[in-house]
Amino acid sequence: MKQETAEAIALQALGWIAGQDDLMGTFLGATGADLDTVRARAEEPEFLVSVLEFLTMDDEWVVGFCDAAGIAYDTPMRARAALPGGAEMHWT
Repeated sequence: MKQETAEAIALQALGWIAGQDDLMGTFLGATGADLDTVRARAEEPEFLVSVLEFLTMDDEWVVGFCDAAGIAYDTPMRARAALPGGAEMHWT
């Protein structure tokens, strides 16, 4: 997947998160960001990795986003891997 495609998916995921009841608040709490930071950094690849990492923490969120976007369930993880720092996964 190209980085530009991954960024578009992450931005779409951010929009989906913002549209879900209480999920944006959970995202802000998990990332330590506030709405101004989200707006300012929404197009930075490094920030978009955090969006996809958050989304993929919960299978229900992945399914909800992917169903709404009409994409395969593995797409958020593939997009995460295509962004800077996203491929650095440490499994323990």
